[in-house]
Amino acid sequence: MAAVGTAFTGIAFPKSSYGAAQPPKKKHIVTLSFDDGFKRSSVKTAEIYEKYNLSACINVVASASMKEFHAPDYPDVPRAGFGLWNDLQARGHEIMPHGYKHANKRNLPFSESKDLILRCLDVFDKELKGFDRKQAIFNFPYNASTAELEQWLPTQVRAFRTGGAAINPLPHNEQVKLTCTSFGPNNCEKAIDREIEKLLGMESGWLIFNTHGLDEEGWGPIRATYLEQLLERLLAIETVEILPAGKVLKQFASARQ
Repeated sequence: MAAVGTAFTGIAFPKSSYGAAQPPKKKHIVTLSFDDGFKRSSVKTAEIYEKYNLSACINVVASASMKEFHAPDYPDVPRAGFGLWNDLQARGHEIMPHGYKHANKRNLPFSESKDLILRCLDVFDKELKGFDRKQAIFNFPYNASTAELEQWLPTQVRAFRTGGAAINPLPHNEQVKLTCTSFGPNNCEKAIDREIEKLLGMESGWLIFNTHGLDEEGWGPIRATYLEQLLERLLAIETVEILPAGKVLKQFASARQ
C-alpha cells in the first residue's frame, strides 16, 4: 500500500496488539470532522469508516435540502436531506448541526446569529431521530464564532466547535469549546499529515481537523484512497483512538472524572 503522506516518513506505525490482557491506553484522539453534508462524499465517507468499524463525524446544514438554501463561496455540490442523515445515524455515524444556512456569524449581529442557531436546532429537533440538543455539538460554519456567541451557546448545546489550535487537550466534563483547523481550497492531505505528526509527538492530545468532501468535492477535499490508507495506519498505532467529537466527550470526559 502506498504511503499516506510525506509527513509520516519519520513515524513508525506499529502493529496493533489487541490480544493483550489489558487494552492499550488511548492518549491520542483523532477526529476528522466532515462538514457541509455533501451527498456523494458523505455516503462514501460512511462506507469507508464502516470498513474499519468506525463512526464518521458528519456535520450538516439544516436547510441544505430546502429550496431557500444557497451554497457557500465555493461551487455548489449536491447535498442530502435528513432521510440520509437518519440512515447514516442508524448505521452508527454521528450527525451534528453546522448551522441553518452556512452563514459566517462573525459578520452578523448577535441577535441574527442566535436566531439562525436556534432555527438550526429546531430543524434537528424535528428531523433527526433521537436528537438531543443538550448533547449536541454545534459546528460553526467557517469555524467563525464570537465571544458573545461562545458565552451563550453552552446554554443550548453540550459543546461547540470553532477555529483555533488543531490539537486540544484530552477533554473533561466542563469542556464546551472545541477548536480545530482546516486547509483549503485545494487538497488538504498534507495539512492533515502535519497535524497528525504533531499529535503523535505529544504525550497526549485530541486532534480535530475540519475537512469536507472527497475526491474534488467542496473546499479542501481529500481523496477517498487517502482516507482509507490514513485510517489503516492510525488504527495500527496503539495509543490512537479515532472517534467523532460527541463520542469523545462522552467516553473520555466521563472517564477522567
